[in-house]
Amino acid sequence: MTSELLELSAAQAAERVRAGEIDAGELFEAYRERAAADELNAFTWVAPEAPGGAPAANASLAGVPLAVKDLFCTEGIPSQAGSRILEGYRPPYTATVVHQLQQAGATLLGKTNQDEFAMGSSNENSAFGPVLNPWDRTRVPGGSSGGSAAAVAAGLAPWAIGTDTGGSIRQPAALCGIVGLKPTYGACSRYGMIAFASSLDQAGPLTRDVTDSALLLRHMIGKDPCDSTSLAFPGEISTPTATDLKGIRLGVPEELTGSDGGVEPGVRASFDRTIALAEQLGAEIETCRLPHAPHALSAYYLIAPAEASANLARFDGVRYGLRVAGDGGLVSMYEATRAAGFGPEVKRRIMLGTYALSSGYYDAYYGTAQRVRTKISEDFRAAFERFDFIVTPTSPWTAFELGAKTDDPLAMYLNDFCTVPMPLAGIPAISIPSGLSDGLPVGFQLAGPAFSESRLLDAAFALEQAIGFDGRSARA
Repeated sequence: MTSELLELSAAQAAERVRAGEIDAGELFEAYRERAAADELNAFTWVAPEAPGGAPAANASLAGVPLAVKDLFCTEGIPSQAGSRILEGYRPPYTATVVHQLQQAGATLLGKTNQDEFAMGSSNENSAFGPVLNPWDRTRVPGGSSGGSAAAVAAGLAPWAIGTDTGGSIRQPAALCGIVGLKPTYGACSRYGMIAFASSLDQAGPLTRDVTDSALLLRHMIGKDPCDSTSLAFPGEISTPTATDLKGIRLGVPEELTGSDGGVEPGVRASFDRTIALAEQLGAEIETCRLPHAPHALSAYYLIAPAEASANLARFDGVRYGLRVAGDGGLVSMYEATRAAGFGPEVKRRIMLGTYALSSGYYDAYYGTAQRVRTKISEDFRAAFERFDFIVTPTSPWTAFELGAKTDDPLAMYLNDFCTVPMPLAGIPAISIPSGLSDGLPVGFQLAGPAFSESRLLDAAFALEQAIGFDGRSARA
């Protein structure tokens, strides 16, 4: 019976709980046992027992267990952002999106491992050790939401939430063979999300299938008085039902799909097969141009570190988190605390960001990057006058071996080549599994205009059904 429960999608499990066919407590315990036996290092905390009080049987999410990235504050539960500087920190409040999901009936299963402060593309930057890819434990799961992606792919959780600043939901979803959605900037509240880059960070779902993503997102969106950047979502997120792509125009940008992106042959072959399948489903396919997309990575790695250097200034050993005594002075205490608490990648980005914002360099670096960002947004706006969606590989390559790129930051940053343009433009994008290359999952990315999530999910659903990807081997 337990194995049958674990094979249900989250939407199927919720439906059966509401119908009285399965017990929410039994479902939670089945997943809790799986998560507690985690061998992938996907979790930093697992609920010691089922939450008190049975969730309403008629609630939308009906008690289905939820894994939550360590970046979200959860009241009284460790929320550490993958960093020693927040080790053991238990916030006095819960992030808005987590609260909304709990109000809809989800139960908190555990907190998932991540790259420290969401800075990374492999989940090797976590202070609590790297996460292993369930398809091949010698390889990375992607990052920064690698714990959430690995947990869902391995069947340790039915679904999870993560954050996406430059690809941190979509890229690990691709490398782990699941669905990952980055919503429109502002669609989900950032209140209680420990900040990395405030103009880019966005919460989103990681799920086994597109239907589960739609169901989870439905309860994550909405304007929040605690977050002035959140927006009222126009309309509701509908359950995807499309069976074809008739009337859909897909643009294939040369800049993000060719050799300039270093796309692996196996990834390119999977992408081409999916494009051919989309055409069979009735889509119109044309190449298009996003002229400034090749500059997105450079702009991102100026803007994001600049915002991080400001956001992470609050971690000073004074109010919460780690405190390391210096030689007696306040500044010495700051220096000792931050030296001991932050890992190498976080320190690298703080220094890059502080330099980019410094007097005499602000306009040359940060200002120029923001102008490039505007150009990227304009490129997408022009493309969406001709096309419904832009499609690319999600990651230029499949999961690479642990340690393969840790000594080469630029090679690591190139993991995000296909995913960073969308956050810079503030638009939604989804990654779905498109097949395997040498036994490892490949992701196919669709991006649409702001607040086009329902149409995006519909198109992704039609493709997903036609592809018929089977991720069960990762859950074995």
